[in-house]
Amino acid sequence: MGKATDLSVPATQYDVTGVIDQGCEFEGKLCFHGTVRINGSFRGQIYTPDTLIVGREGRIQGDIDAGVVIISGEVTGNVHAKRRVEIHHPAIFRGDIYTPSLRVDEGVIFEGSSKMVHSPEDEPSTDLSI
Repeated sequence: MGKATDLSVPATQYDVTGVIDQGCEFEGKLCFHGTVRINGSFRGQIYTPDTLIVGREGRIQGDIDAGVVIISGEVTGNVHAKRRVEIHHPAIFRGDIYTPSLRVDEGVIFEGSSKMVHSPEDEPSTDLSI
């Protein structure tokens, strides 16, 4: 079977616009729109209004600020997600999570804390124009 079946998140569920694959190492600041899947090693900061997927082989050391974060690999750092965070087995997460929606599967290693925060979409509009 292909590698797509090895991931806990079906590839067809998200249109992946970029990949840092196994054997690749990246260090720095990653900013993107769309969906990026990391199966390699990343150290630094990640910013996106969209979706970050950390595959089973993915390793991230650094902070993440995203719309949606889906983790099946290993993440060490803080996560700020505007919509949701999903952590699937066999993930290892070390850090703090700030998000309005959190899902942690049985068998996940979670060392840190989580704080449920309001989504920016939930905030009342301050637009006073008529």
